[in-house]
Amino acid sequence: MSFIDKAGVGSGVGGACGAGKFAGEPGRKAEPDGPRTPAEGEGLEPISDPLLDEALRDFRLSVHAWSEAAQNRPRTLAHEVRHRSWRLAAGWALGCALAVGSVGGGLYERLHRQEMARMAAEQRAAEQQRQVREQQAREQDEDLLAKVDSDVSREVPSAMEPLAQLMAEDESK
Repeated sequence: MSFIDKAGVGSGVGGACGAGKFAGEPGRKAEPDGPRTPAEGEGLEPISDPLLDEALRDFRLSVHAWSEAAQNRPRTLAHEVRHRSWRLAAGWALGCALAVGSVGGGLYERLHRQEMARMAAEQRAAEQQRQVREQQAREQDEDLLAKVDSDVSREVPSAMEPLAQLMAEDESK
């Protein structure tokens, strides 16, 4: 419902009756500055315009419906998207770290086994060389013992051998 003052100027929704805000506009009377009060002798009378009332009621209902729909609509939060993307990135990072760790561990194990095999081969070669040296030392000892045995088992020492040959010839004569 709208109101009109006794001078014929409407109040309520501005511009609904075609009147502007300034005195120089068409359809507007010159008014003193400031608000008008009923003490000046002008009171407000209700206007009964069903077309205007219906338009205002429809506008009010549409504004209420729009605000209700805007308030009840589902909202997506950017924080959740960031949280999910952070989780996704963390998952990928941990997966990559796990893959790198697995590959690195496998390479380390392979290098460790190669090192152990090399050390075992060196130990086997050193053991074989030690056995060869021991065998050579035993052979040298046996040769020395055989020479000593042959020298000890002579009937006559080597320095007296020419004399022993002379004696053997004297006996045979």
